[in-house]
Amino acid sequence: MTTANVPPRDDRSVTFYPDLDEALLKRFVAALETGDTDGLAPRRAEAAEAARGLFRWVRVPGDDNGGVELDAGLWKHPAGEPRPLIVMPSPWGDIGWLMYAIQATGFAQEGYNVLAYTARGFALSGGKVEVAGCEDIADGRRALSYLIDQSGGEFTKAGFLGVSYGSGISQLVAAHDERVSAVVAMSTWGDLREAFYENSTRHIAAVNALRNAPKTARFSERTEKAFADVLADENTNETLEWARERSPLTYVERLNNRCDPVPVYFAHTWHETLFPPNQTLKMFNALREPKRMALSIGDHGSPEISGLLGLPNRIWAEAHRWFAHHLKEDDNGIDTKGQVTGQLMWNNYLDDADTWDAFTGRCEPLYLTGAAEGTDDGTLTDKPVTGWNLTFQAGADTPATVADGIMKTGGTEVTGFPKEYPTGEISRADAGVWTSAPMTAAATLRGIPRLQLTYTASFAKATIVAYLFDVDDTGTANIITHAPYTNLDAEPGQPVNAEIPLQATGYTVRAGHRMMLVLDTKDPFYGDANKPGGTITVTSPDDTPAHLAIPLA
Repeated sequence: MTTANVPPRDDRSVTFYPDLDEALLKRFVAALETGDTDGLAPRRAEAAEAARGLFRWVRVPGDDNGGVELDAGLWKHPAGEPRPLIVMPSPWGDIGWLMYAIQATGFAQEGYNVLAYTARGFALSGGKVEVAGCEDIADGRRALSYLIDQSGGEFTKAGFLGVSYGSGISQLVAAHDERVSAVVAMSTWGDLREAFYENSTRHIAAVNALRNAPKTARFSERTEKAFADVLADENTNETLEWARERSPLTYVERLNNRCDPVPVYFAHTWHETLFPPNQTLKMFNALREPKRMALSIGDHGSPEISGLLGLPNRIWAEAHRWFAHHLKEDDNGIDTKGQVTGQLMWNNYLDDADTWDAFTGRCEPLYLTGAAEGTDDGTLTDKPVTGWNLTFQAGADTPATVADGIMKTGGTEVTGFPKEYPTGEISRADAGVWTSAPMTAAATLRGIPRLQLTYTASFAKATIVAYLFDVDDTGTANIITHAPYTNLDAEPGQPVNAEIPLQATGYTVRAGHRMMLVLDTKDPFYGDANKPGGTITVTSPDDTPAHLAIPLA
């Protein structure tokens, strides 16, 4: 394997949870152990004092064949009647299971026996990181067996809950172990293949983040190879198979075919940069009921971080209700709320629907036109226009980008400050731009916009990145959604008829604002196949007029 183009794993500028107060979590765990609550807020101190007799730091033993030990925290009630159980595999990062300390304590105070453990290869657990491989599934099953044994061998029902990495492991364990009765998966993935190769385009920023965020992680050789292959654009089919084995979607029928299908609660974000929402929606839509999807403003992990610190949080509140209903049979109404709730940008309005199809809007086409007279820009209009050409050169980045960095821009969105894009600074020599007329009334997009166009590149395997913006009357924009696209079979000079699903969105464009579609060829989030100095020509044939299908509520 050639890895000359792969940077060393020493960039520590990436952090998955920039707003997480790790010092607070460590103080809380110390209070659980020692009773010293100095430095904790009164509510946190009260929780630590109440749970101190339930908690102890443990090691989940390896199997009889020399399996690794897992570092863990155990919250166990005195022996008595069988109780419901919760297992919490850790997120991706150095803090391990300590991230769950406050929430696990909350579950314990609600009557559960809880085990939160650090996944292999991270922090104080043994072994090496296998990225939710078969070893991680075996670890999750072993952790559940350990919790059952610590609970006296009897329990009522068991659930798995995870954030990020732990969420994928939770789904996979549930698919392989019928003792699991419910799952909560926050900031998760469904199809790791699509997360790494969206529309045949490599997610190099996401892979670099996975490589660089944990400072002390010990990666297996197979994990190092998979990441290096994505970054070096090598052995794609081999990596896709590696990712398939680690995708909950691969095992969805195991969940569906059980006598009692496993209820799964998903929490995700519209502008997720690590695991974009469409691939998780594939898993969600493939699952039988009961299921629920909460889609929020923000990026990976950002909506649930405040809950990890013990602050009021609607995602964690629903997770508690989900387990109370499905593990303790509480009649709390979570089963009557519908399958989908979406937090719309930028009014924070929560829109509920019975199903994903009911949530999504009707598709209305906006047709692309050629450049208007006196300008380099095309327009978006309600009637098809064919026979035009618009050409731009490849190889240069523009101010049209996904975000400022993995989990950076989306994190600030949670606080109500979306990234602003100066659309006037987008070079029309390096991008194609199409703009609608001002909206006569507010327009709400709910669902997956789909772009249909025909293009011809002067080189093989061209990559284009499509961005949809909301633009005000000053030309300043916020991003609605985007998607990359690469046709690996394209030949130079041959037209390509492309159908590009953009990432799902829940967004209201205000009256007076315009929608702008931008196509360029380079973005730091993606590995492109372009040849600098080449050109891309977009056109609109009579039989397949170029258009953007907008799902309007």
